[in-house]
Amino acid sequence: MAGKLNLDPQAIVDMEFSIDFKGYNPDQVDHMLDSVIQDYQTYEKMLADLNAKIEDLERVNASLRAKLIEVEGKAKAKEDADPMLIGSSNVDILKRLSRLEKQVFDEKNRK
Repeated sequence: MAGKLNLDPQAIVDMEFSIDFKGYNPDQVDHMLDSVIQDYQTYEKMLADLNAKIEDLERVNASLRAKLIEVEGKAKAKEDADPMLIGSSNVDILKRLSRLEKQVFDEKNRK
């Protein structure tokens, strides 16, 4: 985290100022308010750091999603060029070749 906080909510609630002739001791009140201000500044810094981290993570996430889509697209393209389909075209070629051989050999045997 950014820094150690001076106060927690319960400490603020439990804080008691001694009463002076004219009211609360101004030095104690000023010291208390300085601590509260420091905490607010610490919270602001922590929030800014966390928001920056969130933005970075969202950018990384978007980049990884784009890469995932690309990889899925390549995988889909590979599936479309299925080896079984390529093999079946080879089988078709072999069948055609076999028929041609039969025709050629049948003609030689007739003569």
